Parts: sequence; C-alpha cells; structure tokens
Amino acid sequence: MKILAIIPARGGSKGIPRKNIYPFCGKPLIYWTIQSAIQSEMISRVIVSTDDEEIADVARQAGAETPFMRTAELADDDVTDYPVIRDCVERLDREHHFLADLVVQLRPTSPLRPAGLIDQGINNLISCDNADSLRVVCEPQNNPFKMWSIAGRFMTPLVKTAISEAYNQPRQLLPPVFWQIGTLDVIRKETIFEQNSLSGKNILPMIVSSDLAVDIDDLNSLKRAESVFRQHRLNGEHS
Repeated sequence: MKILAIIPARGGSKGIPRKNIYPFCGKPLIYWTIQSAIQSEMISRVIVSTDDEEIADVARQAGAETPFMRTAELADDDVTDYPVIRDCVERLDREHHFLADLVVQLRPTSPLRPAGLIDQGINNLISCDNADSLRVVCEPQNNPFKMWSIAGRFMTPLVKTAISEAYNQPRQLLPPVFWQIGTLDVIRKETIFEQNSLSGKNILPMIVSSDLAVDIDDLNSLKRAESVFRQHRLNGEHS
C-alpha cells in the first residue's frame, strides 16, 4: 500500500510571520512534523506542499521532499485544504508516477504528536473497511450546547436539540461532543477523487487528550505548545 504524507505549509501567515519556519523548541516549526512523518513505519513518502522557496529549503534539510512548488492560486488565504491536497496527489501521479492509496495530512501548526500516533491512525483506518477517513479529535473546552447565535436583539441556541433547555443543563447530562484538531487526518484515495472530499461521509474518530489540542496561531499558543511539547517529551528525534 502506498501511503503519502502531505504537509501543507504556505508562506503567508498573519498571526506569526513566517510561522511554518518560526523557531519552536530549537528548530523550525515544520521540522517536528517532518520528523514525525519520517519516523512512521508505514508512510512511503513525505511531501511538503509550499509556495515558498525558503520553506522548501528548510523542509528538504529536515528530510522531506519538495518535488514541485504550489501554485500562487493555491496559496491564497481563503483556499481550503481540499484543492491543495488533491493537486499534490494528482501531480505526484502525473509527474512522478506515484499514486497514493492513502493520504496522511499533517499540519505543521499542530506539532503535538506522541510516538506511534500516525501509524496507529493509519492502521485504524485500514482496519475499518467502510470508513472514508480518520480524524483526530478531543473533548472541547467549551460545550456547543451552551453556545448561542445572535440575530437582532435576542439569542437563539446554536445547537438545535430535543433536550429541554440544554443550555441550562449540567455538562455531564449533555451528549458527549468532540473537537477536531489538525494533528492527523488519514484519507482514502477514493474519498478524494470519488467523493471530492477530504473527509467523506464515514469519518472514523481517533480520540486524544485535550492537552494535545494546540493549534499554533499566535505567540501565546506557540508558547503553550512548546510547554506541552517539552512536558510530554514529544521530541520527534527521540520518540
């Protein structure tokens, strides 16, 4: 089975300029995600998709491949993950005769991955024939049953439910909910090309500790992620 890891890392970033190569625990941020992918026993190739030559150079030094540069059209702020991932898979097939069976998406801004997480996720998806994809989730800090939308003067509950006044119920009496994080997505080729999606209809959950749910978007979240990284010894070089 051909398993392709894609690490999306465009050059533009607002919260932290040059975020994907910003120093994180002594290395460029993207380094740690590349190391996690390289150390997987199941991933066949590790590709960084970027429009930025400096990021591409850092990625190659860390051990990833950058066989082509992302086009400017796919590097805008409002471009979603799907066209980026599909373009990378198609170009590898067309230009390098490598068509992946599974695609593993690893976001460099979510670097908190314990040893073995990636291969466990891959195996979980392979073992579930009717799953279109797998996504890492955790328990959220804020329960959506207690969230609101505002239209005009008054509020309405964000989540529609048969539970009477769910927003007034103790959290332990509400249905369990989970928050998706960017640590790991595993996607079947058929989901990408036949369903035109990175998730499909049947999404297999992989539940992790909420401690690992840090998406780096500013300096505060970066410092928090560094603290968790060191606390759990999530050093890809020694895991």
